[in-house]
Amino acid sequence: MRIVLASSSPRRRELLHFLHRPFDCDVPDIEESRTNGEDPEDYVLRLANDKALAVAKRQPDECLVIGSDTLIRCDQDVMEKPLDFEHFQKMMRQLSGRTHDVLTSVAVCHWSGQCLVASESALITTKVEFAALADDDIESYWATGEPQDKAGGYGIQGYGGKYVKRIEGSYFAVVGLPLYETEQLLRMFEVTGG
Repeated sequence: MRIVLASSSPRRRELLHFLHRPFDCDVPDIEESRTNGEDPEDYVLRLANDKALAVAKRQPDECLVIGSDTLIRCDQDVMEKPLDFEHFQKMMRQLSGRTHDVLTSVAVCHWSGQCLVASESALITTKVEFAALADDDIESYWATGEPQDKAGGYGIQGYGGKYVKRIEGSYFAVVGLPLYETEQLLRMFEVTGG
């Protein structure tokens, strides 16, 4: 069955290649905003499902669509992509020298070409311990251009990795697509890799 990744993220595309399945990409067009009172787990799960379903509805034939989303939770604050340097500084100061949660969800929906047949999703929580950051660290990291499109303002797989002291959980979930859980969801729909 054809697989479609509902994402524009080059990191998610790269990770999905590790599962040895051919796939297409289609960029979802959804509103990514948290509703009043929505807890972080429900929010990240909803976004993954919304992305998958938005892309599925545009597919003319039967397929499996994978959606994923990642956010950072620290002190019950939800951190998504930084709006600007000032916002980035605030996030980095909050993460500095502390442990935070990275919440990543993945959803797979089976689309018939006309309607949703079934969908399954998973939520992965990974604990990440950050080093203490000086103002110079924060400024020089922003200057790399990497933080601008990353949840929580950092990429563990890039320059930001030098500030990560320890993780407990899935490295790939922190990057943006949990490989083990994605593989298990695809197997639920009897899609096997090469």
